[in-house]
Amino acid sequence: MVHDSRPQDGPRDLLCFSHLRWDWVYQRPQHLLSRLARDHNWRVFFVEEPAPPAADATGAEAAPHWSYSLAAPHVVRCVPHFAADWPFFLSEAGSDTRTMRRLLAELLQAWELTDPVAWLYTPLAVPLLDLVPARATVYDCMDELALFKDAPAALRGREAELLRRADVVFTGGRSMYEARRGRHPNLHLFPSSVDAAHFGGARDAALPVPADARPGTPTLGFYGVLDERLDRELIDAVAALRPDWRIVLVGPVAKIDPRSLPRRPNISYPGGRPYEALPGYLKGWDVCLMPFAMNDATRFISPTKTLEYLAAGKPIVSTPIPDVVSDYRGLVRFAGEPAEFVAQVEADLGETPAEADRRQALGQAVLERTSWDATAARMDALIDEALAARDRAAAGAAAVTRRAPVAIPQPSGQAAAQ
Repeated sequence: MVHDSRPQDGPRDLLCFSHLRWDWVYQRPQHLLSRLARDHNWRVFFVEEPAPPAADATGAEAAPHWSYSLAAPHVVRCVPHFAADWPFFLSEAGSDTRTMRRLLAELLQAWELTDPVAWLYTPLAVPLLDLVPARATVYDCMDELALFKDAPAALRGREAELLRRADVVFTGGRSMYEARRGRHPNLHLFPSSVDAAHFGGARDAALPVPADARPGTPTLGFYGVLDERLDRELIDAVAALRPDWRIVLVGPVAKIDPRSLPRRPNISYPGGRPYEALPGYLKGWDVCLMPFAMNDATRFISPTKTLEYLAAGKPIVSTPIPDVVSDYRGLVRFAGEPAEFVAQVEADLGETPAEADRRQALGQAVLERTSWDATAARMDALIDEALAARDRAAAGAAAVTRRAPVAIPQPSGQAAAQ
């Protein structure tokens, strides 16, 4: 077992249930939870969905068990290993849920989690909450999961239950916030933020550009998960219209057949790359792309990469994703059709130095209004408020219980019992 020692003053415990794995793509959960642990005295347990069990010494499937590792200071990555079918925990009485309940009881006991705050990214984990002695429940809604490819129909019902149970709800974008307005009394908008210093490293003249960034003139780039949200037809058409441009798409492929990705001599796929390497890729690109398909899966997204591209000082061309249009009009160029997309990229490539300076100054003003540090601090304060409200409610209930019964006087002249 990994032992993550507590600071002398003792941290609070946060138990997170996530549909994303910590070591996959570094994004909102990692940014927030690592900062809550580092700066706000939380001991975080990041519980992932089941992973396949390893074979034991005899070659037989190992019994269900946990593997623990230290993902960041005071962040324990907790991976349950057992044979399970996706979608996980769909049946509250199913074998997946029963096995996970047994393992969760072991985790709570092993790490002495007597009063953690429960933090959910996946509503499918709601049946597990009954086992957690949570002081409060947080729902950080970072994606509209019910609209993703192959999403189980039960997701909407589970989210409705989570909204009833949660003490505080955060949303990762304006569209998701508006869709939940009026459905929870303690709802807060926290759009994706940025580590501006990290991505500003792309401006460093000494930073090397990775060889597979294919630097050239001009080079267009995108990084992120390559899934159903990517407009593959648009990318293919742009590459066909401008074979002299180089298009680099960095990221892992998920939920789609890799053979469905466009294949042309001027398109390259370096694969997934670590968070630390991304500024180097950005440095090698002349224009950053957000070629998202306009479909159900993208209707509510608020891409983290928008601010990261801005921090790198790069011009951006995007399809007209609603949250990007509403939040970044004037900083991002928009186009939905191949010919117009090419025209917008050409406009960015033709920027004068004065135009580039103006764009970067506007981007810097936006960056100065947000950071992952500030977001984590505000979320921490809202959790404290939710805990205080819980404590007040519990104290009030206890006071009512302690009161002596009040005698009810009978009407004058009426017998006490009839």
